[in-house]
Amino acid sequence: MVRLRAEKVERVKDFVKEPELYGDPEGDLLIVSWGSTYGVVYNAIEEIEKKGKKASWIHLRWINPLPKMLGNYIHNFKNVLVPEVNLGQLSRILRMEYLVDVKGFNKVRGLPLNTHEVVDEIESYLKG
Repeated sequence: MVRLRAEKVERVKDFVKEPELYGDPEGDLLIVSWGSTYGVVYNAIEEIEKKGKKASWIHLRWINPLPKMLGNYIHNFKNVLVPEVNLGQLSRILRMEYLVDVKGFNKVRGLPLNTHEVVDEIESYLKG
């Protein structure tokens, strides 16, 4: 029964809409977000673009099952950054699933992420 249920979850991929990639399909930095980080990451990407820099972004609406195309995108980037308001659960899932060195930007303090914190973190990866 456990395997049957796992197969059912995997088949969901065939029926749900894939999340959109914002930015180029390959490059130096891909930001993967989910949940409540949407607005902060959206604002951070806008700030980065105003400064003339580029980063791509994908926001997941679900994490089980992971979207079909996510692995393709992740492997096309030098760095993958996951801002989370927890201890890095999504980062661990992505490392395990795709065998890439995902960088977590984790804040556990009872407050939402701050746009400027995320902008600073993005810029540190874009500098190399």
